[in-house]
Amino acid sequence: MNTARAGRRIRIAAGLGAVALTAGLAGCGAQGGGGSEGTADSGTIDWWGWTPDVNVANTYIEAFNEEYPDITVNYKQVPIEDWEAALRPALQTASGPDVFGVQPGSRVDAFKTFAEDLTPLAEEALGEDWKDKVSQIGIDGLTADDKLVAMSVGAVYAGSLWVNQALFDQAGLEHPTTLDEWVQVCEDFRAAGIGCFVQGASQEGFDQDTLQAIAERVEPGAWTEASKGERPWNDPAIVETFEIWQRLFTDGIMQEGAIGYAQYPDANNDFMSGKYAMIMMGSWYTQYAPEAGMIGAIEAAGVADPEPFPLVPIEFPDVTGEGNPAGYFGDADYGLALSTKSDNKAAARTFITWLTTNEDAQQIVANTLNNIPALKGISADWDSITLPFPDQQLTALQEYTETVSQATAARFLHLNQDEQDAILEAAVSLAEGTATPQEAADRMQETVAALGE
Repeated sequence: MNTARAGRRIRIAAGLGAVALTAGLAGCGAQGGGGSEGTADSGTIDWWGWTPDVNVANTYIEAFNEEYPDITVNYKQVPIEDWEAALRPALQTASGPDVFGVQPGSRVDAFKTFAEDLTPLAEEALGEDWKDKVSQIGIDGLTADDKLVAMSVGAVYAGSLWVNQALFDQAGLEHPTTLDEWVQVCEDFRAAGIGCFVQGASQEGFDQDTLQAIAERVEPGAWTEASKGERPWNDPAIVETFEIWQRLFTDGIMQEGAIGYAQYPDANNDFMSGKYAMIMMGSWYTQYAPEAGMIGAIEAAGVADPEPFPLVPIEFPDVTGEGNPAGYFGDADYGLALSTKSDNKAAARTFITWLTTNEDAQQIVANTLNNIPALKGISADWDSITLPFPDQQLTALQEYTETVSQATAARFLHLNQDEQDAILEAAVSLAEGTATPQEAADRMQETVAALGE
């Protein structure tokens, strides 16, 4: 799984403890290539991340060890809610991770002083024109003060709904394409004893995904301009976005108690267990479309005898009726940073270079369907991916991954933590009915202005 935002967004199932994963040949514990330059063919490195999941990390490490059998990689997954508190003190000494995950935006600024500049590594691996060979979204999101803080593994994009097509077929319903249709579909699902749409509205990252998707239908680019400070947060386009967000609650689209839900595990488990027909998720959800990924996710949701269902992405409905196109937006999911305190920098450079710039490694990233690869020209090999319902899924997934990878709008890049907190406050106040859309927008603008943004 992926995450949505450290401290405020979660894609990893909540409750996961820190997990250590070791791969490599037994006994290959030699410390190779310490120092500030170069790579190594042997050594032991510690890699920390809130993402990827352990099984995905294991896939990467096993493939890495086929080429570098004498480098042992120990992967430790830390729950997203504990990430910053665990990472910051660990990076103060050489006993912390050699390689650690970094998110775009505020987390790049927070951890840039703990990371080596990886520009020379990118140039060595890909040449002086390296920026032309990788996704720009990964460069922009992981650079601070002209320093490449981390190298992107791949990107994720939001703005889509995902549906359980079996439930639509069972109820004899079509995907909603407008707000009125969405309201009616939810009424029809409830009449059939099926939940309609589920969201963890207690979390800023996922609320923002829905708000930004609405805003794209209101006026393409308006949310991005507000995020950049190029238009006020109480602009009419944002007020209309807030009005529609509030209607999701008042018109019966959001499930009861949505603001008390977390996206992970609550909303995700309810959707995967077949209680709801629709959920707001992004490109990272593609990993659950194949049979193996789906069975695992359904089991994790508490279903004893999991049966796969046709999971497919659909466009966010045209909630304004204006005909503006559905908008997708994203960032580098995470980058790999090299700790300045590491005693194993050479071996760490080898691993970072391999996972982020090697074509075979990036093909593995593509085929896990968790990220859109950072290296240009790499896409999922659908012939090697087993889908439980290929007639219903294959074309939809191919078109979806191709479409979202063309998106240029950012998801979190232009927002700091205070702005994200203000978005969550506005979203919750609208859901609870304690503020009108205009009041929520005015309050948010006042908050941002007071911060000097």
